[in-house]
Amino acid sequence: MHPEGRGQSSLAEPETQRPARLVTLRLPIWLTFGGLVGGLLVGSLIAGRPVADSILPVTAPVGALWLRALQMTIIPLVAALLVLGITQLATAARAGSTARRMLVFVGAALLCGGIATIIAMPLLLGVVPPPDGARALLAADVEPQAVPGIGDFILSLVAPNIVEAAADTAMLPLTIFFALFAVAITRLPAEQSATLRGFFEAVANAMLLVIGWVLWVAPVGVFALGLGVAARAGGDAAFLTLIHYIVTVSAMGGIVLVAAFIVGAVRHGPVKFARAMLPAQAVAISTQSSLASLPAMLASARRLDISENVADFVLPLSVAIFRATSPAMNLAVAIYVAHLFGIELGVPALLAGLAVAFVISIGSVSLPGSISFVISIGPIALAMGVPVEPLALLVAVEMIPDIMRTLANVTADVALASATDRESPEFDATDGDPARSMTDS
Repeated sequence: MHPEGRGQSSLAEPETQRPARLVTLRLPIWLTFGGLVGGLLVGSLIAGRPVADSILPVTAPVGALWLRALQMTIIPLVAALLVLGITQLATAARAGSTARRMLVFVGAALLCGGIATIIAMPLLLGVVPPPDGARALLAADVEPQAVPGIGDFILSLVAPNIVEAAADTAMLPLTIFFALFAVAITRLPAEQSATLRGFFEAVANAMLLVIGWVLWVAPVGVFALGLGVAARAGGDAAFLTLIHYIVTVSAMGGIVLVAAFIVGAVRHGPVKFARAMLPAQAVAISTQSSLASLPAMLASARRLDISENVADFVLPLSVAIFRATSPAMNLAVAIYVAHLFGIELGVPALLAGLAVAFVISIGSVSLPGSISFVISIGPIALAMGVPVEPLALLVAVEMIPDIMRTLANVTADVALASATDRESPEFDATDGDPARSMTDS
């Protein structure tokens, strides 16, 4: 990177920063899904039978233990990824005028997606409520947290003791603290900044390994949890609730997809944009990976006559730092769980969720879907006063909404390149290399 100087003689000029290199994990997604289905089937078979009294005391601790192992990884991993994501974003912002223009569009898209979900998701759940028995499925044995008023919300923005906030899983002040800490790192002399980035990169990799181990035993943990809830609520309620959840959460991703299509169609026309996007969307659906879809996205940009320089810069960078559906669909999950618990989400809770969703989306863009699900939605739910226990079951079906996530993200990436190209009559030549360096991992 060759960032522009800041005119501060007391600090060293920022050095070239390589992107964080995070470990690659292969997770048993289909085995986890199979564990959920198996647990729900077995639970429905033993529901109301005497044998359940012998099985549930054994499976309940297994599921609870796995859930605790999952929860223990959230705060350290979120903190490390947040620091890495924001420092990477700051580096991108110093890459030139095109990058800064693109980041403005990114921020607007993320905020608009989150606001759309805050408005649309409660309306959708009011029109098409979850099936009978849904609350018994996901809310059993869990007490909802109190939702703070406006005064308490303002006070909660800053924690006087960051260690105590971590112990209390107070995600909003923790998110603000680590976001400010990350910004401070970017203002340090190059050597100190690199040292701290290296430390948090190591923490992130270590925690990714830990959560990877936890998720490798997810088939067992999800089987135990699924068995318990199906035995209590019945198999029909379990399956119907999960289907309802998948459809409603994916609908929020559909809103982002439609918005991205409109942005692209405004400049190129709906037919031309749709035809150009079809190959990239086909790759997105089949791979569920924005990175794997990058070559097809570049080809789509060529068909849309987007400047080659802009496309070659914006698309790799957007794959590295931008997931258009993250705030929208992550907030949708938290709102769905709150609805099952009967929690009335006031303005403070929704604002807290929106703020955390916006910031967290920066740090989790390059992670596998199941890990991203846990470390993105967990903090949002905690900030909104929504119990996180149901996430342990919902992660098992994340592969299905993830198709909509990838489809909308890929479409939004190309629409972003088009919008940036429209506002960049002359591409800044200094913007050429950073795009590649941000994704060279």
